[in-house]
Amino acid sequence: MRAHRSSAVAAIAVAATLTAVAGCAAKSDGKGAGGKGAIAVTASDSACKVSAKDFPAGHVQFAVDNKGSQVTEVYVYAPGDRIVTERENIGPGTHVEITAEIKPGAYEIACKPGMKGHGIRQKVTASGKGAAVKRNPKLDAAVSAYRTWVQEQADQTLPEAQKFADAVKAGDVEAARKTYALSRVGWERTEPVAESFGDIDPKVDTRADGLSDGQKWTGWHKLEQSLWEKKKISADDKKLADQLITDLKDWQKRVGKAVINPTTMANGAKELLDEVATGKVTGEEERYSHTDLIDFHANVEGAQKAYELLKPVVAKNDPALAKELDKQFAAILKQLDGHRDSNSADGFASYDTVGKDERKTLSDSVNALAEPLSKLAAAVAEAK
Repeated sequence: MRAHRSSAVAAIAVAATLTAVAGCAAKSDGKGAGGKGAIAVTASDSACKVSAKDFPAGHVQFAVDNKGSQVTEVYVYAPGDRIVTERENIGPGTHVEITAEIKPGAYEIACKPGMKGHGIRQKVTASGKGAAVKRNPKLDAAVSAYRTWVQEQADQTLPEAQKFADAVKAGDVEAARKTYALSRVGWERTEPVAESFGDIDPKVDTRADGLSDGQKWTGWHKLEQSLWEKKKISADDKKLADQLITDLKDWQKRVGKAVINPTTMANGAKELLDEVATGKVTGEEERYSHTDLIDFHANVEGAQKAYELLKPVVAKNDPALAKELDKQFAAILKQLDGHRDSNSADGFASYDTVGKDERKTLSDSVNALAEPLSKLAAAVAEAK
């Protein structure tokens, strides 16, 4: 679940501790740096200014400067609020650059001060001029393989989720606890694809502090609260278990229709690290069950899968970047292996047993991987 905060104060606190995870982030010099032809997006607490409302389709670079006092997010939405690309955790005074493959059409660019709500939106148009993207055949192969893998993850999730739902419907708290985290692995590995649809993620993976006004709380985390905090299963929970399966089947059917290209794969890998930074390292995602480590591992696995499929092209185009990514993926997975627990149902230690210093070490590893990973989309876009 992409991070949402119930208050601007919470958002600022997260940014203060996780600034280095904000992407290819650097403190802004106020000049709106970006490559030639980049679309400048200037975000503040009350505005979202875009330097061009009409630009050529194709590989587009957005140069984002947060001039506000709150952490912000920037999204590019296609009609129906389908997410084309996004970047979270853009701290005050921070500059990030986002590379995306944009097809001709109408879009909205949204800035979300405090990382919440509908956002301040600007309508933009990508014209047909420059729309043709010449792609290395190896990248087409990577997209095809990734699409197959994402579908496999969705297909494998349903049986695990059904075990969880059946335990809930049987009123068996212990069985439901044991199957809860395992039911989420495929989702966590491919979350950016699921989130791209816009409407499924809020149904199945919203936390209590991420609810929109008037939204009924459904999905995994509502059931997580019942199992660990309330320690009982209500009649409504049993209905929610059925609803979870219905929503996940919808996701399973729609995965094959997701818009996937090399830059969405690369940006998705970075988004998964953002998920780790804002939810798993902080312990906010699984606040009742403390099963954050298996989510953490699944997010990293998903990011690594996207990278590994893109690697044949990236290694040729930017060998230094590929070498650094290999190093940092190996390092973070080794650290996670150190927190395995064979006595746990999901194979990892409960996150409430991980001390402050150990969490800091994990956070540092996320930072070390996030920095080179933020360069992956640009390296892919430049590949010939």
